[in-house]
Amino acid sequence: MHRLKKIVTRTAVVWTMAILAVTAYSQETAASSQIPSGTKLTVRTTTELSSATAEAGQTWSGTLVNEIRSGNKVLAPAGSSVSGTILEAKSSGRLHKPGILSLQVTSVNGIPVNTDTLTRDGEGHTKSNVAKIGGGAAAGAILGGLIGGGKGAAIGTLAGAGAGTAGAAATGKREAKITAETALTFTVQ
Repeated sequence: MHRLKKIVTRTAVVWTMAILAVTAYSQETAASSQIPSGTKLTVRTTTELSSATAEAGQTWSGTLVNEIRSGNKVLAPAGSSVSGTILEAKSSGRLHKPGILSLQVTSVNGIPVNTDTLTRDGEGHTKSNVAKIGGGAAAGAILGGLIGGGKGAAIGTLAGAGAGTAGAAATGKREAKITAETALTFTVQ
């Protein structure tokens, strides 16, 4: 019985040492496969993203443009899969507030990362609205002047401006869009 106790004790010691060695090795491997802070990641998107349809918390995907190295070790070859999260997505208003998309990368080649946030805004409304409203007012003034003289021009200006405003409201959405195959650069934090 005493001999059996010694064998069991030695076996337990050997297993404990083996478990400690495996744990130390896996921790060392995990640390060496982390993408270092400050690393630039250039990612090509695989699908279009739009503030009109995206939602905060939604995932997006892409592929890595250039390989990522740490010393002599390749952590992620070019073409590796990249996953990310949409942090903010706001759809555009009709006459103001262009759409907004904010993205972050969460993993590269299965390696978890934390990156800076990339934000894209839709085109501003001001220039487009001024052109539509101003163009409508000018056209109304010309037509009103031809039809009714000075008084007609004033009425035409108001009517044209109203029509231009209606046109701007009908066509005025300015969503933030990132087309498929767009290259985006993020920095690992």
